Amino acid sequence: MAEINVWDVLRRPRVTEKGTRLAEQGKYVFEVHPDANKHQIKAAVERAWPSVSVVKINVMNMPGKRRRWRRWQAQLPDWKKAIVTLVEGQRIELFES
Repeated sequence: MAEINVWDVLRRPRVTEKGTRLAEQGKYVFEVHPDANKHQIKAAVERAWPSVSVVKINVMNMPGKRRRWRRWQAQLPDWKKAIVTLVEGQRIELFES
């Protein structure tokens, strides 16, 4: 497997109602590169925000949803989700503002 650049691992934060509730507990949700593993996700988070330390990472493969436009159907692509747990008391300011 080819090495993924650290800056390509984190695609975007997932800001949802559930993610907001998790952020209050110190857990943050990201969409990540489909080939990224837990070690690469941890390195990417700690490099993007040097003041935080990652304790735990949960990773899930999310199936793409089916969408309909009038009489046509389409399948959205599958994606990978990571829930990153930080050390107690640490926060990522991106989600707080």
